Amino acid sequence: MNAQTAPPAPSVSGRILLVDDAPENLRILSESLRSDYTIMFAKNGKDALRLAAGDPAPDIILLDIIMPGMNGYEVCTALKKSEATRDIPVIFITAQDGENDEAMGLSLGADDYIKKPFQISLIRKRVANQMEIKLYRDRLKELVMERTQQLQATQEATIHAMASLAEWRDPETGEHIQRTRAYVRALAEHMSQQPPHARELDSNTIYWLDLSAPLHDVGKVGIADAILRKPGKLTPEEYDAIKEHTVLGRAVLEKAERMLGNNSFLQMASDIAYCHHERWDGKGYPQGLKGSAIPLAARLMSVADVYDALTSKRVYKPPMSHEDASRIILEGRGSQFDPDVVDAFSALQETFRQIATEMADDRA
Repeated sequence: MNAQTAPPAPSVSGRILLVDDAPENLRILSESLRSDYTIMFAKNGKDALRLAAGDPAPDIILLDIIMPGMNGYEVCTALKKSEATRDIPVIFITAQDGENDEAMGLSLGADDYIKKPFQISLIRKRVANQMEIKLYRDRLKELVMERTQQLQATQEATIHAMASLAEWRDPETGEHIQRTRAYVRALAEHMSQQPPHARELDSNTIYWLDLSAPLHDVGKVGIADAILRKPGKLTPEEYDAIKEHTVLGRAVLEKAERMLGNNSFLQMASDIAYCHHERWDGKGYPQGLKGSAIPLAARLMSVADVYDALTSKRVYKPPMSHEDASRIILEGRGSQFDPDVVDAFSALQETFRQIATEMADDRA
């Protein structure tokens, strides 16, 4: 098997944290293990937790139970509750040999339980076994992370390629795609701090919002050049034709989504492409969706898209000032736009102004 499917068995080496309040026990354990491992020491539970969460962290912890302050059970419980230390194997080494002591230790998440007095050969073997398991698990995690990063890079490249195609087709786009992306991220991050939307706008959702936003106009690849590149205002018939970019965008993305599975990374992009011209009052297109029936991602893009269209130069109009564009957005609260998104925009007006200035089209 290759390294992608079966990681090679690692050689046994690593770092061990010895936790015991008795110096003699620390000395014996250290002398028994230091020829093969780097040894760390802690004489109480507080120091043990600090060292376990430090850098470099131990690969294994050998933990006494009877200690002043925090006992070993309490230290083990704290280790397993912390994300930073929960995966470090714990081996109890203790004189506690009651009927339920070992069961208690293992129930708290310890990986092994050795009773005193112990044999040095037994300690070395059990430590070696746990170290090998630990290093093998670490390698598995690295492989999973590598594959995840590869998949994520592929997804990002796909989105960037599709967005670039839409940008190339529309000469009026300029930096529109990147500005709207920045506006959407700013709105989402602000709203993620507000109770109504904190749960649905977690960090993972915001990541995909940021990545998917550039695909909001991908459907324009299917609009005739005579309409898309017309140097002037559109006729009503031409406007109806260009509205179809929402339907075309969803069709393109849904086809790809079906190939990748219903939970693919393109689902959010499809919602944005199809619904970013819907209105909160139901008077938008293509479906006339109303209120929260419009996906939140599209409601965010709606504000970003309109603000950028207003403040950008077009062949048929000059750019509008930030103040005038902001007034239009604020006046659309509860009619064209989601009130919560407009409230976020209101709080972020200077951020929008800064993005518009820093990412202005060269030709402007």
